[in-house]
Amino acid sequence: MGRNNKGVIGSDKKSCARSLFFFTFTGTKKNPGAQKKEDLEDMMQDWFRNAKLGIFIHYGIYAVGDVSESWSFHNGNISYEDYMKQCEGFTASKFDAKKWAELFQKAGAQYVVMTAKHHDGVALFDTGYSDLSVVKKTPAARDLVKEYTAAMREAGLKVGLYYSLIDWSDPRYRTVYPEGMKKEDCLNDIYGSPAGKEEEPQKWQEFLEFNNHQLKELMSNYGTVDLLWFDGDWERSAAQWKMPEFREYLHTLNPNVVLNSRMQGYGDYETPEQGIPLYGPKGEWEFCTTINDSWGYRPSDNDYKSSGQIVRMFCDCITLGGRMLLDIGPKEDGTLDERQEQVLLDLGGWIHDHEEAVFGTEKGLDYNHFLGGSTISADQKTMYLFVYDKPQETLCVKGIKTPVKRVTVLHTGEELRFSYTGSLPWSGIPGTLWIWAGEMSVHPFATVVKVELEDEITYNLGHGEVVTFNE
Repeated sequence: MGRNNKGVIGSDKKSCARSLFFFTFTGTKKNPGAQKKEDLEDMMQDWFRNAKLGIFIHYGIYAVGDVSESWSFHNGNISYEDYMKQCEGFTASKFDAKKWAELFQKAGAQYVVMTAKHHDGVALFDTGYSDLSVVKKTPAARDLVKEYTAAMREAGLKVGLYYSLIDWSDPRYRTVYPEGMKKEDCLNDIYGSPAGKEEEPQKWQEFLEFNNHQLKELMSNYGTVDLLWFDGDWERSAAQWKMPEFREYLHTLNPNVVLNSRMQGYGDYETPEQGIPLYGPKGEWEFCTTINDSWGYRPSDNDYKSSGQIVRMFCDCITLGGRMLLDIGPKEDGTLDERQEQVLLDLGGWIHDHEEAVFGTEKGLDYNHFLGGSTISADQKTMYLFVYDKPQETLCVKGIKTPVKRVTVLHTGEELRFSYTGSLPWSGIPGTLWIWAGEMSVHPFATVVKVELEDEITYNLGHGEVVTFNE
């Protein structure tokens, strides 16, 4: 990812692109030449619009030594030489992509994204443009991307690949300064800039061509790649990356490939990270998060989120009209920590029990209508309310004008009583819907209450009225 495992930009070693990083991830940096939203919406693929859950896989040599991916040497927590010595211990000896695919299916995922290359420059595929790969530099000596793409596709999952635009191992990458930065700003940025030396624009162009060559390999040698998940764009400007031309080039390789946002404004959808947004970003978006605090496998990181927390975060995402990309970090041998596997199975179990509230649904009610998560059916005639704790008495829904026909607990079919207060039909005021849920059967992670309406949902978005006539 674009940060170390704790979300910190740097420690001992300063990056001259640090301010660019903050601009990119807080949304305060605007690119006037970026793609218009309506153009992106026209190019978005239906499979992604309909997807609710993806699995993110951070797999690489960093699983050997209990260090964060790439950032550990960038920030000076470990020397570059010691970081690369991890190649000697990366075996992938129990790597079984088909077993992964079976687990992801059970988790309820529709797509998967795996690191093809992180910022350290170590490719998980057999590239002809660099010797730095797990095929050539590790005991694994296998093209892991080949096995991964084949297994996911066979399982009916959409195939995504993470590719770092930056490469802190390639001398050609560090031959120009981030746009707007001066030499004196970058003296300590030995991996991302010339660090006080003169720029070499020709070598920078060679690096851009290198990226293009590797991406052509990924897009040409492994069947259809449905999604490209870029990272690292913050260290250069859109002009330096030649983003308009880059985007066009990618579409010559696959006109239907979905591109994430980390392309200096030239991607197809937004990618908020770790912190769930309070409001859903405009257009399509995806929330990526870790199961513990680390993207890659770290045996010392035992700060795991509970299955209930992950289910709630998932519900928050689909309430706001987005989707979750949930990260796992395999061990160096390719197996998963049993705690990560259990979270995936629990999430999948919950999704299986509540499929109609998840798939084929749309963004839920505004929190002003219901103080909890929800989704709405495609025909606009059913509300699905997410209840995270056992109600003391009732659930309260406000401002829904369409009369309710029936209320049930989705996972049991149990019917719930409902009533209204403050309803003034002659004035258009729908009143407050009360669902008597104090005695309902609750799900261990989140209960879904299904509210069937007489017709398509309509709202009263007013602020209340003075009653001047009573019957």
